[in-house]
Amino acid sequence: MRHRNAGYKLGRLTQHRWALFRNLLVALFRHERITTTEAKAKAVRGLADHMITLAKRENLHARRQVLSMVPDTEVVGRLFDTIAARFADRNGGYTRIIKAGPRPGDAAPMVFLELVDRVETPKDKDQKRDKKERAPRGEAGATGKRKRKEKAAAASA
Repeated sequence: MRHRNAGYKLGRLTQHRWALFRNLLVALFRHERITTTEAKAKAVRGLADHMITLAKRENLHARRQVLSMVPDTEVVGRLFDTIAARFADRNGGYTRIIKAGPRPGDAAPMVFLELVDRVETPKDKDQKRDKKERAPRGEAGATGKRKRKEKAAAASA
């Protein structure tokens, strides 16, 4: 029975799971938006919120607590200087999970885990524009049945 045993195991040993959480936290605070599976995002969301809450305290003990979980000093400095300042008037709920559809290889549900007040960068805007400019599926190139029909029409003419 798992009474009062909260948390996600994610099919990993304890050390591997905590290493995964650390890597996800570093990536989240460095890029402010990451793509991961839904289970991993739900598992790390609480840790990310706790790290931001610690960073808002701005004392040495809090910095050392965050460093024990986020082993990158550059990212911890950014967390304490910029990210915590942005969330100074918010009392929680610093992250959001946005569904991104299934992963092509194994259909695992993928999500975006991002900070709530993330500033959209020009790179993100360019990616959105590229998606809008693409031709609809089937019109981009003649493949499959359409290509065979064109070849048959050319051969008969």
